[in-house]
Amino acid sequence: MRTAPRIRSDETGVAVIETAFALPILIVMIWMFIQLAEVYRALAGMQHALGQGARYATLCLTPTAAAGCSRPTADDIKRKIDDSVYGIGPGTFPPATVVLGTSGTGKFYDLTVQYSQSTSLLLFTTPDVNVTRSKRVWVAG
Repeated sequence: MRTAPRIRSDETGVAVIETAFALPILIVMIWMFIQLAEVYRALAGMQHALGQGARYATLCLTPTAAAGCSRPTADDIKRKIDDSVYGIGPGTFPPATVVLGTSGTGKFYDLTVQYSQSTSLLLFTTPDVNVTRSKRVWVAG
């Protein structure tokens, strides 16, 4: 008389079951990594744009012996930042803000760039990512 094999000792198909549990988790983790990479790429673009704007703010555009230097206006600096910002993905860069300020006898520009990206975990909704970077640039008076 033959006995039926016990279900506990039968291991055929175990790999398929384990893959069915692990594969969705792996896909979600890869998707999260891609979205995080998009945010870090945008952060690099923001830092680059702020650096370009800061460099441009300190330039002497038309040097003359009589009048000295004329420095870029806030609108010129803002255009330079907006032209220099880069990033990939579904996020958006609102226009940069440039504010001229003074402290004692010194003058400075406060440069600000923002980035916003909505995220998702495929099946779950997640909060939006909002990042702001600022830089203060002292300029010659």
